[in-house]
Amino acid sequence: MKKIVLLFVLGASISVFSQKKEKTLITIDGEKTTVSEFKRVYEKNLEAIDNEEAKSITKNLDLYINYKLKVKEAYAINLDTLPSYKREMESYKNQLSAPYLQDTTFIDQLVKDAYFRTKNQVKAKHILIRLPREASPKDTLMVYNKILELRERITKGEQFEAIAAQYSEDRSAQDDPKTGRKGNGGNLGYFSAFNMVYPFEVAAYATKVGEISMPFKTQFGYHIMQVDDVKESKGEIEAAHILIRDTTAVGKVKIDSIYAKLNNKERFDDLAKKYSEDPGSKNNGGKLGKFGAGRMVKSFDDAAFALENVSDFSKPFRSQFGWHIVQLLKKHPIKSFDEMKVELKEKIKKSSRMQLSEDAVVNKLKKEYTITEYDEAKKILDRKNLRAIPKDSLQNTIISINDKNITQETFIKYIRNRRHLAVFKLFEMFKDDQILTYYKENLIYTEPEYAYTLKEYEDGLLLFELMQEKIWTKSSNDSIGLQEFFENQKDTYATSDLDSIKGQVINDYQNFLDENWIADLRKKSKVKVSKKELKKLIKFYENK
Repeated sequence: MKKIVLLFVLGASISVFSQKKEKTLITIDGEKTTVSEFKRVYEKNLEAIDNEEAKSITKNLDLYINYKLKVKEAYAINLDTLPSYKREMESYKNQLSAPYLQDTTFIDQLVKDAYFRTKNQVKAKHILIRLPREASPKDTLMVYNKILELRERITKGEQFEAIAAQYSEDRSAQDDPKTGRKGNGGNLGYFSAFNMVYPFEVAAYATKVGEISMPFKTQFGYHIMQVDDVKESKGEIEAAHILIRDTTAVGKVKIDSIYAKLNNKERFDDLAKKYSEDPGSKNNGGKLGKFGAGRMVKSFDDAAFALENVSDFSKPFRSQFGWHIVQLLKKHPIKSFDEMKVELKEKIKKSSRMQLSEDAVVNKLKKEYTITEYDEAKKILDRKNLRAIPKDSLQNTIISINDKNITQETFIKYIRNRRHLAVFKLFEMFKDDQILTYYKENLIYTEPEYAYTLKEYEDGLLLFELMQEKIWTKSSNDSIGLQEFFENQKDTYATSDLDSIKGQVINDYQNFLDENWIADLRKKSKVKVSKKELKKLIKFYENK
C-alpha cells in the first residue's frame, strides 16, 4: 500500500505553469489537470515501474486520480494548518531554495581563481591597524587615514619591516621582550588559496611583486601589503618533526645531539618517539599529516618546503615553539584543474567566500527590483531606545520591494537580538535579507522546477499525514477491526491462527481500508476524464 502512495508522492505536480491552451485530461470538482501535467507524473514514475502491465496508462491514471482525491481531502480537513506541517515545509523551502540563492557563474569563477591561487603561491608582508566590527564611519575613516599615512611613509623610502615592527597591530610583527622572540616585521612567508581570510587573499594576488597595496579591509581591520614574490606552488607535503621546547643554549645542545644521531643513520621516528616534546605527534613518530604552504609558522614552512627528497631532514632551526628538525615524508603535487574542480567547489561552499555568491545574487536583484527606502520611517534608526519603541508606533513602511511594503516593526524584530553591530549596518543587512526573502517568496512564479518540486513535497507530506491517520495507524491499533476482517476473509488464508500471519493480514487490511476510503472519496467528488485526450495519450505511448 505504501509503495503505491510513495510512487505518486514522487510524481505529483502542479499546473501553475501550464499554458492556457493546454488540453484538460481530468477535472475533479472543477479543478483541472492538463495532459502535460499527467505526462510529467507518468514519465517520472516509469523509472520505478518494473513490468509492462504496471505501465498501463489507464491504471496509472486511476492511481493518479486516487492520489488527487486524497490530497484534496487532506486540504479539506486542514492538515496543512498543523504547526508540525508548517515547520517541516518552512525547513524544506529553505533547503530547496538554497541553490537559487547562489550565482553559479560567480561560483565557477571562484573555483577558477582558487585553482590559480592553489597552483601559485605568494610571499608577502603586511601591516594591520585593527578596527572593531561595530566601528562608526568616523572611527573607520580615522583608521583608514592612519594606515594610508604609513603607506605614504614607506613609498617615500622608509623600510616596510621597520614600520610594521613599530606600528602594526599584528603582534607577530613586533619583538616580544618578555620571551625574547624576534618579530617578523610583518613577513608572512609563502601562502596560497584558503590560507588567509578571503579579502586578504584577493589583495595578495591582485598586488604586483614589489608594489604596496592600497589599504584594504578584512574582519580584523585595515591592512597594507607588499608582495615580495609569486612562484609556482610545490603543492602539499607530509612531514614529521622533532621538537625541543627549550629555546636556550641547553635546548640547542639537545637538538644538536639528536641531529648527530640522525646523521649516524638512527631512525627519525624512533628519535621522535624518544625525544620529541610535541605531545600531539611524538607517539606517532613525529608525523604531522598533510599541509600546504602557509599552514605552519614561517620558519617551519621554510625548512619543510626546502627539502627536496623524501626522507631528507633539515638542520635544527628555531621557531616560537622551540627547536625543530623536520623530515619530508611525502610530496603531493598540484593536480589538474579537472581533478581538483569538485574538491575546490566543496572548499568554497564551506568557506566564507560562499557569502559572496549570495551577495552577487542580491546585487543582481537590486538592479531588477524597484526598491524604495522611506527616509521619514528611517528616522527611528537615530533613536537610542530603538528596540523599546511600542509596536503600535512601528507600522510605517520603512522599505518597499516592488509591490511589497515592509514595516518598521519587521526591522525591529530583525535587530532585536543582534546587538553586536551598529544600527546603520544592521539596516543594510536587513535590506539584503528582505530582498532575498522577497525573491524566495516569488520563486514559485519565476522558477517552474522549484514550484513543481515544492508542490510535490507539500502534497506528499500532507498525504503521508493523512495515510498515517486513516490507514496505517488504524490498521495497527484497531485490533477488533483487524480480527473482524480476518474472520470474514478466513477462507483466503492457509491458517486460522491470526498471530502467525499477522503482518500479511495487516497489509491486506490496509488495502481493504484504502479501497473503501477511495470509494467514499469518489462518491463525494465529481470526476471527469476526457476520453478523447486519454485515447490520444494511450496512442502516443504505444507509438513510442
